[in-house]
Amino acid sequence: MSESTIADLALKLDSEGMLGYLRSFISDLRGSFERLGSAGPAWVPSLKTNSWKGILCLGMGGSAAGGSTLASLAAFGGVLPVNVHRDHGLPSWWDSEHLIIATSYSGNTEETLDAVRKAISDGGTVISICSGGELAGLSELHDNAHLVLVPSGQPPRSAFGHLFGTQLSLAWSLGLLRKPRSNDLEDMLNRLQTHVDESDFVSRPENDIAHLAAAMVERPIAVIGPTEMSAVVARFTSQLNENSARFARAAILPEMNHNEIIAWGGVGPDADPLSSEQALLLLTWGGMHHRIIQRFDWFAEHLTTEWAWKLKCEGRTLLEAMLYSCITMDWLSCALALLHGKNPTTIGPIIGLKEYLASIKPD
Repeated sequence: MSESTIADLALKLDSEGMLGYLRSFISDLRGSFERLGSAGPAWVPSLKTNSWKGILCLGMGGSAAGGSTLASLAAFGGVLPVNVHRDHGLPSWWDSEHLIIATSYSGNTEETLDAVRKAISDGGTVISICSGGELAGLSELHDNAHLVLVPSGQPPRSAFGHLFGTQLSLAWSLGLLRKPRSNDLEDMLNRLQTHVDESDFVSRPENDIAHLAAAMVERPIAVIGPTEMSAVVARFTSQLNENSARFARAAILPEMNHNEIIAWGGVGPDADPLSSEQALLLLTWGGMHHRIIQRFDWFAEHLTTEWAWKLKCEGRTLLEAMLYSCITMDWLSCALALLHGKNPTTIGPIIGLKEYLASIKPD
């Protein structure tokens, strides 16, 4: 199958416009930054970071990806710890001195609603990010629950610009992270828009994304990146799961050097029997620790698979490198979906499970 076929398949299979959402990623980010303004909503000044022990981000699936990215950014250059909770209830250590940012694109995510109700009942302060639903209603009923609405009408995993852009704007307004200067921010968005344009395999059917997808289509997939990129490595595998209906494994370096590296072979007779068949994506960026670079170089040199690609996530900051990676993963996962004959929007098993759970009366 030639790479140009991907463009033809897009016209046939992308009936719900997933690729259009990918093209609007940068405008979604800009809209999120403008929606909150330079200082944020009127309630932001009372929630500055010096009032809190930490931030707890609630969410599931595509709505949780932004919280994980925020946590990685905070660990790299923030002033408070940010944790992520993807389940019912709340962690046992949580108390009302931890600010909660609850994200549910639909506003009706079961696990997130359960956690928010518990937080409110225990005297917590919640900032909800959603497009409506029950979560928006909770925010209107309680003084300590605040609401930021985002545009509705698309799959949550395609709304990362709306959701993470809003979370990032809140982090800037709260003082969790330092906001870039206006000129630097605009320059970053312009560079990222160029990457979106270059990744579009419909307008550029012979681009790198199309070639990479064609090489990966018949092989098991693994993604490896450094610790500070762990959130986007995880999102990469999730996008492959949902958009492409493909299994994908994630591993983080240096941790994987202490365990998973054995299965890859490296030096000596030990290796998983399928290691030579793996399609491996190695995510790197310009700010990695020098020892991690050396580990990447050694690992790449000793791989048993010939189907490995080092993907440099371009960017002058970790934030830009992360967003660059998000663009790559979105277009690549959709290209793989099309090559497999799948509409990248459809998520039949998830819908089936939700319908089943809705039919069962809660305890």
